[in-house]
Amino acid sequence: MIVKRLVPGQDLKQSLENIRDKHGLKSGVVLCLVGSLDEAVLRMADGNKKTIKGPLEIVSATGTVASNGIHLHLAVADSQGNVMGGHLMTGCPVHTTVEICIMCPDMVFKRVSDSETGYRELEVFPK
Repeated sequence: MIVKRLVPGQDLKQSLENIRDKHGLKSGVVLCLVGSLDEAVLRMADGNKKTIKGPLEIVSATGTVASNGIHLHLAVADSQGNVMGGHLMTGCPVHTTVEICIMCPDMVFKRVSDSETGYRELEVFPK
């Protein structure tokens, strides 16, 4: 398991990619991701990006770390408790802290182009 704390100003997605690269991760499952962001950039279900201004509390996060991509869905709450969620994009700076726990299964995750969906989808391979 990898456990890291991010500090103010670090970009959440870029930091996850840096953790993957530093540890040479071939696969990972985000077990826990809590903290706060200055703002969040999320891709909505229709494919459009939305920027949510903060400060924001991360109230839920789930996803996978592949050798060639990060797929994380994030839900954040504003100061009124309104929640918005979507697919994590670059542009989410840490406000005070983000704590991350990543489980590292004994297999290889890769994201490969899927002609049906138009996205890079998860494929799992033996180690």
